[in-house]
Amino acid sequence: MALQTIDWIIVGIFFVVVLGIGWAASRSAGKDSESFFLGGRGMPWWLLGVSMVACTFSADTPNLVTGFVRENGVSKNWAWWAFLITGMVTVFIYAKLWRKSAVVTDLGFYEIRYSGKLASFLRGFRSIYLGIFFNCLIMGTVTLAAIKIGGVMLDGIPPYQVVIGASLVVVLYASLGGIKGVVWADFFQYGIAMFGAVYAAYVAVSQPEIGGLTELISHPAIQDKLGAMPDFSEPSVWVPLLLIPIAIQWWAAWYPGAEPGGGGYIAQRMLSAKNEKNAVGATMLFNFAHYALRPWPWIIVALASLILYPDLESIRGAFPNIDVKYLKHDVAYPAMLTKLGPGWLGLVVASIIAAYMSTIGTHLNWGSSYFVNDFYKRFVKPDATEKQMVGMGRLTTVVLMVIAGTLSLTVLDNATQAFNILILSGAGTGTIYLLRWFWWRINAVTEIVAMVVATVMAVVLVLYVEDATVQFWVLDGFTSKLLLTFFVVTVSWIIGMLVSPPEDKEILRSFYKLTKPGGPGWKRVVEEAQAEGIDITEGEGNGWQMPLQILLVFVGCIAIYSALFSIGGLVYGNLLQGIILGGLSVVAMAVMFRLMRKLKFD
Repeated sequence: MALQTIDWIIVGIFFVVVLGIGWAASRSAGKDSESFFLGGRGMPWWLLGVSMVACTFSADTPNLVTGFVRENGVSKNWAWWAFLITGMVTVFIYAKLWRKSAVVTDLGFYEIRYSGKLASFLRGFRSIYLGIFFNCLIMGTVTLAAIKIGGVMLDGIPPYQVVIGASLVVVLYASLGGIKGVVWADFFQYGIAMFGAVYAAYVAVSQPEIGGLTELISHPAIQDKLGAMPDFSEPSVWVPLLLIPIAIQWWAAWYPGAEPGGGGYIAQRMLSAKNEKNAVGATMLFNFAHYALRPWPWIIVALASLILYPDLESIRGAFPNIDVKYLKHDVAYPAMLTKLGPGWLGLVVASIIAAYMSTIGTHLNWGSSYFVNDFYKRFVKPDATEKQMVGMGRLTTVVLMVIAGTLSLTVLDNATQAFNILILSGAGTGTIYLLRWFWWRINAVTEIVAMVVATVMAVVLVLYVEDATVQFWVLDGFTSKLLLTFFVVTVSWIIGMLVSPPEDKEILRSFYKLTKPGGPGWKRVVEEAQAEGIDITEGEGNGWQMPLQILLVFVGCIAIYSALFSIGGLVYGNLLQGIILGGLSVVAMAVMFRLMRKLKFD
């Protein structure tokens, strides 16, 4: 499918605006490393919140959701909807702790919480492990989505041309403007991406074969895919699709953007906030937009695709030039976008490019911040000047993009594949990220054991063990692998923690005094310090607010889940459901904001 002149003009204008944002931000971004990676720690909640949601609005996410719906129905989205609980925990419990820590990256946490060479090892190793390996895997997946979209919408354009074209502009503005350029570009790009997603859904249901939203929802071809909840009469369906994500996955597994206790680029934005209140506000806005507002346009397109392209062969027949390597169910989303007319097609293509660039820009800056601050500055060149650090950050940005592009061309073939790898390799580690702020006994050995065992388990189970050989009860092979990894990793880190000595008391005391987490998990440290005449609770002031914070997490989940399924009710033509759940969401929001007034901030 060829873009018309008007489409290219629209796309060209989009590129000019984004590059202009990067150039404008570059005037302050290059001042020092804190400006390049944290925007000077002066950014407002609304801008950071939109940036967070824009980053997760990546080019591969519509493809991922489309694959979920086509293969397992709407209820398969609980694989990521369950992470809302993680998000609410981050909002009300961990956001202000991260802002208090005042570290430059979340990996800096290791050397304020743990002591000695093990703490340094953790910081340095994870800067490479997460900043390069995992980060490039994620960016490779997003770039893979760009390849598939280009292959369908641009008449079989070669993958390498898509990678080069998609990478150049984002590398330019991310390397020029740093986090400030990325965040402001996110703000601009999110509006375009959201509009494009909604308009694509409108065009999808307007196709002659469908005839409107009502006809789509009543079409017999999709009746078994519509349920937002799995079939509770079949344990083999609802246990892996709903019970495991809600009961275990959200807190037990590490996943980028939904890390238990916060982390990664979410932590980077919390650390960039003006203060604790802005950090909390940013993460709250992110979770509402991410879970309540965005899913349904993608779901509508995915359902419509089942009518126009009921199987892979029908997609292959419509797009014979697509590389068979990339022919998976997730390619149905870009296939549906070819139904757009001139002008509108250019706008929606620009929205996809916006989604791609916002995600890649964030990951490039985040990954380079890890490498520069936690590896280069910490271990390679401790005396590096601010100018050298900014220069290294820009160089690393380019290198990361080259690695990600290579992965997308040579290794990956579908979005679900990478999603499963990321979930499995983080299984069992999430508990540590929740506890390490509130229990003094968690030490560096705990994290090292968990990281090593989880990585080994993931490699063995993914590369050498077939799903069918580990299935038990009503669980599918992947869910069985997830639970097995969680059990082995958890037992391993508990043993590792118990047989290793606790952290140095001075580092524990300084951490407590800096972040003021409070609670019974630090009682021993506080009492021992007091016995020596040292008051590490001085200026604490906040008191132990965990009961209130947990209540806020519960009310916040009700508010956002109600909004999500209220919109779903309206989409499905169930007006009563939409009104009742919409009203419940409004009431829960009002209660939540009232309770938030009781939260204390420094």
